[in-house]
Amino acid sequence: MMTTPPLQSSLQNQNGSLSLSSSLWYSQSHASLVPTKRVSVCYSYKGGVSVTCSISKIHNYGTVDYERRPTVKWNVLYKRISLMDNPEFGSASVLNQWENEGKTLTKWELCRVVKELRKYRKHDRALQIYDWINNRPERFRISASDAAIQLDLIARVHGVSSAEGFFLNLVNDLKDKRTYGALLNAYVHSRSREKAESLLDVMRSKRYLIHSLPFNLMMTLYMNLQEYDKVDMLVSEMKEKCIQLDIYTYNIWLSSCGSQGSIEKMEQVFEQMSKDPTIMPNWSTFSTMAAMYIKMELFDKAEECLKKVEGRILGRDRVPFHYLLSLYGSVGNKDEVYRVWNTYKSMFPSIPNLGYHAAISSLVRMDDIEGAGKLYEEWVSVRPSDDSRIGNLLICWYLKKGKFDKVLSFFEHMTKGGGCPNATTWELLSECHIAEKRVSDALSCLKKAFMTSGSKSWKPKPIKLLAFFKLCRDQDNMESAEVLIELLKKSGYDKDEAFASLIGEDELSNRMETVDRTDDIVDNENMDDDDSHVLFNQVESNF
Repeated sequence: MMTTPPLQSSLQNQNGSLSLSSSLWYSQSHASLVPTKRVSVCYSYKGGVSVTCSISKIHNYGTVDYERRPTVKWNVLYKRISLMDNPEFGSASVLNQWENEGKTLTKWELCRVVKELRKYRKHDRALQIYDWINNRPERFRISASDAAIQLDLIARVHGVSSAEGFFLNLVNDLKDKRTYGALLNAYVHSRSREKAESLLDVMRSKRYLIHSLPFNLMMTLYMNLQEYDKVDMLVSEMKEKCIQLDIYTYNIWLSSCGSQGSIEKMEQVFEQMSKDPTIMPNWSTFSTMAAMYIKMELFDKAEECLKKVEGRILGRDRVPFHYLLSLYGSVGNKDEVYRVWNTYKSMFPSIPNLGYHAAISSLVRMDDIEGAGKLYEEWVSVRPSDDSRIGNLLICWYLKKGKFDKVLSFFEHMTKGGGCPNATTWELLSECHIAEKRVSDALSCLKKAFMTSGSKSWKPKPIKLLAFFKLCRDQDNMESAEVLIELLKKSGYDKDEAFASLIGEDELSNRMETVDRTDDIVDNENMDDDDSHVLFNQVESNF
């Protein structure tokens, strides 16, 4: 048993009964929601696939306060909040205006709006609705499920430390397996291994480990850390405690076996899964196995699995088509990519950006740049919103092929067509200028990458920075190199181990002497599309 750190000790011994409203722990207002739980964990491993687990399902748990569910009024309210002209005024301004118009808001309506906001990752606005609800305790009852969802939103908007503070200030009645599960999810999402493991021990002691979800969360964490033996240990613990393995447990276990390069073990797990009377393998099962077969270059077996994916698509679910497009692209079967694409378009009146991204990414990987270009123009004519990642796919292809004139001409075409470059776009352009030995142009693009909206989620690639420093050395342009180093320091990269060797030395000339040793640089941000196109299964469960 691991030593429990201070936070977990206080979790076990907390006797306080502070108010649910947690303004002490984060500055922005927060909100309340139906007892829904959503987990989104992405993991990638060297030389393998990138995996995303998403968990969400709504359960009532008494949070409706005996209100009768209205018809579609919530949808009007959602659109007002989602599309408000002045988002700086916050969701509360829309809710107040709504009630000033003589319309009464019910708990169910507010919860339904928050659910939709979370679905489209508008977590800050969902959190603001919680604050509005919390300020009206005489009207709305807060449940443990509401607190769990609020904790999840706080972690996403303000970080794990704020979520911890919120948890510690909950009254004891609101601390149950759901709020503990939400905190565990926050730790897993931030890859806080020690805190996650210690909290799991607390949950063991409280006998909260009675269902599969906490185990599934920890399994995804160990997949992230490439500690596949820990995945096997968790499965063994579940069996020892007679905790039913669900479809998501099996799918993660399959992925773990495949990630270790053990196709035989993966197939044994699938056989065990097939014999489990409580489990029906779903399309995610076969897409996971297909990805592993592709990794091992067993393309015939991969295509057999992809056929089974198609046979298990239920209702009007778009997501499996994105997997199929990507996986057929990895197999290199262009005919199947086009067939799936045409089937997809025939079934839905519109295709989201993710669908176009999956199709264009596959065509680019198969060097069908003409087909990718046609799909890009089609997307531009119908796009619901701009997404520079789609244009970046073509820029990246031109760059890899050394077609630098096409990089610049396509960029001009993209921006003239209304495309808004993101940080990665500017980074790709800087690579073009570096290849053409244009230091000032490359530096200008890198500056724009750091300043572009949304750049906080972008991380420059060390190997590309090394190329820029080498060019500066070759042209004896130390001033430009220093400018880039200052940009890195201002962005906090001097504290990042991956960049320390670039910006931590006393003399820039020392860095220039070692710039050619790029083999030692692990460029995790620049893995082939094959490594990042595979998504994991969408999970539905409850905390």
